Amino acid sequence: MANLVTLSRLILLLFVVWLAYQPVGAWHFTAFFLIILIFVSDGLDGYIARKRNETSLFGALFDIAGDRVVELTLWVVAADIDLVPIWVPLVFIIRGVVVDTIRSSNSVSRGVAPFALMQSPIGKFLVSGKFMRILYAVIKACAFCGLALLLPFPVVLPEIWDQTGWLLVGLTYTFVYAAVLLCILRGLPVIVEFVAAQKEDILGSMGQKR
Repeated sequence: MANLVTLSRLILLLFVVWLAYQPVGAWHFTAFFLIILIFVSDGLDGYIARKRNETSLFGALFDIAGDRVVELTLWVVAADIDLVPIWVPLVFIIRGVVVDTIRSSNSVSRGVAPFALMQSPIGKFLVSGKFMRILYAVIKACAFCGLALLLPFPVVLPEIWDQTGWLLVGLTYTFVYAAVLLCILRGLPVIVEFVAAQKEDILGSMGQKR
């Protein structure tokens, strides 16, 4: 059931992407509400999995894959229609590929959920801590919702846009760059702990040979 919720998020995502490339009209506001639904369902699938006792390594990896598809697609589309600079999605793509590769390989080899891999206190707080995971999701949701409003708002409601557009633009890009900062901060502990573990393995193997 939880995996079906994750799959439904991807279907909603396709509709949001389709909307972004249609002539701008009042119905573009639909994307705002769909993005909210996508991010709410992100928390819903985990709740359902725990409630129905359906938690599994596959489910955890599928959920992370779904998150990546959603956020990377939205960032790339936003860059393609000139709402954010191209370096923004590049940061998320590079960080996502590196971090998820490390997580996936370690999860499979150790047989544990990706977020359970963190060992250091700061890694547990930034990466696997519930507060930071929720904060990161909320900031990304606010960024994407704001970007979704930047297309239809000045066209459909020009009078209101003239009065409040500056505020929406300011808030939107504050959330965009906050999301970039958190993306980098939450990726660093994964990489640092992986490099440290590799060094320990190398030193351990060298010690055994002696």
